[in-house]
Amino acid sequence: MHTDELDEALIALLQENARAPVAMLARRLGLARTTVQARIERLETNGVIAGYTLRVNAARRAPLRATALVRIEARSQPTVMSRLSSLPNVRKVHTTSGRFDLIVGLEAESTEELDEALDRIGEAKGVQGSESLIHLATKLDRSN
Repeated sequence: MHTDELDEALIALLQENARAPVAMLARRLGLARTTVQARIERLETNGVIAGYTLRVNAARRAPLRATALVRIEARSQPTVMSRLSSLPNVRKVHTTSGRFDLIVGLEAESTEELDEALDRIGEAKGVQGSESLIHLATKLDRSN
């Protein structure tokens, strides 16, 4: 679908605040409220706007975040992924190239809980080794 400058301006405003009232968006764009509503509906229908999301303040939600860099044995990814999927502290898993095979994002409420999750990862059949990095502070976050 082709988008014009007004669509792009509307998308930019929605990226700033997806909960902004249509009336406020219309004022900022100099358009009628019904025009803005119709544009939003068209952008959603055509898949330009794929959905809306919630950004959680991680500092308030989970005091500890960590990354585990994991090396696994050849052809053991399904077994390891099954184990990782069963661990509630595991929030994300990425495959990668290089020395490590998986990047595992973790969240925990305490150091004990984080330690337990890292132990469970290390015990998984097919895991050869891992290295853990505790996140201290976020200096830049461009994810929306």
